[in-house]
Amino acid sequence: MSSPESTFIREANDLLQVLEEVLLELESTPDNPDQVDAAFRALHTLKGSGAMFGFGALAGFTHHFEDAFDQLREGRAKVSPELIAVSLDSRDHLASLLALGPDTEAPAGLQADGAVLLARLGELMGVSSDGNTADPVEVAAQSPEQTTLCRWSISFTPEPAALKNGFRPDLLWDELAQLGSLQLTCLDDRVPALETFDPAECYLRWEIELETSAPREQIEDVFIFCMDAEIEIDALDAAEAEVTPDQTPDQTPGPQTPVADTAKANTAPPAATKSESVRVDAHRLDDLMDQLGELVIAQARLKSISDTLKDPRLESTVEEIEALVTGLRDTTLSIRMLPVSMVFGKFRRVIRDLSVELGKPAQLISEGGETEVDKNIIDCLTEPLVHMIRNSVDHGVEDEATRSAVGKPPMATILLKASQSGGEVLISITDDGAGLDAEAIRTRAIERGLLSEDQEVSTEALYQLIFEPGFSTAKNVSSVSGRGVGMDAVRRVVDDLRGSIDVKSTPGKGTEVTLRLPLTLAIIDGLLVDVDGDRFVLPLSSVEECVDLPFSENEREDGRTILRIRDQLVPYLSLDTLFGYNSSAREGRRVAIVNADGQRIGLVVDDVLGQLQTVIKPLSPFHRSVEELAGATILGDGSIALILDVNALVRRATNNLIAA
Repeated sequence: MSSPESTFIREANDLLQVLEEVLLELESTPDNPDQVDAAFRALHTLKGSGAMFGFGALAGFTHHFEDAFDQLREGRAKVSPELIAVSLDSRDHLASLLALGPDTEAPAGLQADGAVLLARLGELMGVSSDGNTADPVEVAAQSPEQTTLCRWSISFTPEPAALKNGFRPDLLWDELAQLGSLQLTCLDDRVPALETFDPAECYLRWEIELETSAPREQIEDVFIFCMDAEIEIDALDAAEAEVTPDQTPDQTPGPQTPVADTAKANTAPPAATKSESVRVDAHRLDDLMDQLGELVIAQARLKSISDTLKDPRLESTVEEIEALVTGLRDTTLSIRMLPVSMVFGKFRRVIRDLSVELGKPAQLISEGGETEVDKNIIDCLTEPLVHMIRNSVDHGVEDEATRSAVGKPPMATILLKASQSGGEVLISITDDGAGLDAEAIRTRAIERGLLSEDQEVSTEALYQLIFEPGFSTAKNVSSVSGRGVGMDAVRRVVDDLRGSIDVKSTPGKGTEVTLRLPLTLAIIDGLLVDVDGDRFVLPLSSVEECVDLPFSENEREDGRTILRIRDQLVPYLSLDTLFGYNSSAREGRRVAIVNADGQRIGLVVDDVLGQLQTVIKPLSPFHRSVEELAGATILGDGSIALILDVNALVRRATNNLIAA
């Protein structure tokens, strides 16, 4: 079971992500009050929850950070590029404080960083050098339209289970005291006799009198985490409380709801509704998926038995079970599916920071964020996409002067797009830069021994060389790229996810890199094939079609084989030769045409046995280093079939040919 602290950390990370997105949106729409309110709410929630769960340093820093956006809400300051920059840095500082954990004092270096950020905020927002904003009463005294003080009566009765949920009344009183003069009375009339007393429950209630110039909304914000409590806020000076910033005390407002009733309406807890979602620990979803995988295997074994016995009653039952398992599989997989927008939202900040660092104005446009993919793939997407985006901005996009000289807009555009195609999700990054330099890639490949000087390769195969370890055409190493490790890391992650990469580029127009990834890593559709009596599985998402291999097809003198399919030449590999089996020359062999690293390749097998639901099982530690194997599966008869990694398989065969 998750602890309250771990739950808070997850929710705080979500709030920090929301805050970053809001700040980036504010940078482009600085006059949007809704975004200012959203940033304030995120900070206010973070501050209150942080103090409640022992993140004192985080709550303290957030308090001063929140003050800046409170001034923006009240119109006493304006959004500026400098404010957005320091706010983003402050958001990163909050992430560092959150990472310290509860009841942990920030190290001296982190405290110094926080002091610098507060000083920068102070310069922009007019707060004092120690990070404290001016007293609300003093600020109101300097503002003629908010000179009216009002006395408020507040009745606060927390729910009995409040203490179990981390309720800290002292934090509420401290926050109220910052608004003005506070008189606090604690009432114990709900405390039961000792024999029925439960020390874990809260029996106290409070009556409070507050004199402040702060508006009602600011008082209600103090109790934002106490919506299950009974709260009444009544204005003792009703006439003064009804004065708005646009009115003077001499002006008479129109008909209004009685003040006390309005307060109750604003602070009453919402009507009970059914929850639309529930947070579930990731390991529980993984356990559910494992159990479902075993169920699919058991169902396949039952079907195999039914096919052998030929009992009509058993066949009918097997069909019903198969339908139920299929429905359960689809439902379980859908639970694990998450929108890729969870990842896309992070990259606006990446683009912004790179633009500043490299002096290349660039904007990010994202499409297809609603496309869903397995959570385990979502977890692995950030690293390759960061490398690809950094590569696009640093290598692909020209500087502002060069773009203007060739008639391009000064600001470059990076398009991040997701879509679904069959059992795959396609994620592409497109820039409108200069495009890939094929000759530079070829020259570098020859220097590193990846190509011979007289070797002819297709443009698509040439572009794939940018993913080789240590490969880079950059003349200078920068803090962003140039060491040849970024795109290599992209391929490594994509290979681990059993995906592939397509690259397209037009000189002077830009480059598009597309990641083709499976929708899920747990259960896939596979094509079962036979090679010299052994069975293997090809991921069906990689297979384009299956054709017969003509018996008359002979090897060329150079050892390569070519098959003509509908006026297109397709090279093919014999898996028996590649795997060390005796070469087969029998008739009736089949060729599975697959897409590997953007190329059509034929894989010759003895027979295609059919399609099946494939539950992927990891290999033992002794076999995981075999890159050509993506895992194993258990067939209906209890035997094991190895799952082939098509991309790694074709890559190995190509490298062997180059070495030969």
